[in-house]
Amino acid sequence: MPHDHGHAHIDPASGDRRVSVAIWANLALTVAQIAGGIVSGSLALIADALHNFSDMASLLIAFAARKIARRPADARMTYGYGRIEIVAALINYTTLVLIGLYLIYEGGMRLIDPPEVGGWTVIVLGAVALFVDGLTAALTWSMQKGSVNIRALFLHNLSDALASVAVVGGGTLILLYDWRLVDPLVTLLIAGYILYLALSEIGTPIRTLMLGSPPDIDNDAVIDAVSRVSGVRELHHVHFWQMQEHTAALDTHVVLEPEAWQRQEEIKHDIKHVLETAFGITHSTLEFESAANAHTDVGLYGACTAMPRHHAHD
Repeated sequence: MPHDHGHAHIDPASGDRRVSVAIWANLALTVAQIAGGIVSGSLALIADALHNFSDMASLLIAFAARKIARRPADARMTYGYGRIEIVAALINYTTLVLIGLYLIYEGGMRLIDPPEVGGWTVIVLGAVALFVDGLTAALTWSMQKGSVNIRALFLHNLSDALASVAVVGGGTLILLYDWRLVDPLVTLLIAGYILYLALSEIGTPIRTLMLGSPPDIDNDAVIDAVSRVSGVRELHHVHFWQMQEHTAALDTHVVLEPEAWQRQEEIKHDIKHVLETAFGITHSTLEFESAANAHTDVGLYGACTAMPRHHAHD
């Protein structure tokens, strides 16, 4: 399956300005919601505020990561700084998990002894949150197609809008029926959603940082395609990984037929052409072995523990 890298990109400076506006809007909303939650006694408002604060922190981290990721490779970071965005994503999702667990605890305590809540404060600030969430989603809409981090922020803010609708609905029920249980119940719903969102997405940065195979690469198809290149007998010690978010890489030992040993450069060109055109793999490191001197009793995947008598390294 080809690895599609067709993404919509916008000017980096323009993207930075959009994220900056979203950061300030979410910060102002967070402060207002926390203050309103304290004044009104609404834990649901504070829960929504913490969710928005996590989004603001995510935006802030993503903003810094975008700038750092543009640095060129150097002696300290020979692969460049692009992975900082993956680290930022892991930090953001971990924070969401902790916030979700805390809100479940607080919501559970309030179910036992629900306090009095000011409904109008909840409704007004919930409506303001709905507006800010919509603004942030609009600012990041054109950026989310090219970045998994920005896409996560975009989806977060769409979901925040739904959480704000729940907060407004809860405030309305409090005003109409003085139903105090609705506040901790809405808090638990928001907390449950935060945990669902974080746990369903945290696997992606963990997989990348653990040097896992890119999820949109069919390993078997790649190995089969390379094995069918003229002169190639087999592959072993195959490693698929991601240098950066949109850069899949392959390191492997390539066993050549004895008569093909003199055609290494030609075979290397053919393999790299197949990798790039058919699978979007633009970075590959190939170590060639002659069938007469190749490793024996080795696995398709995993590290190499012994050297053949003769080898060539690309």
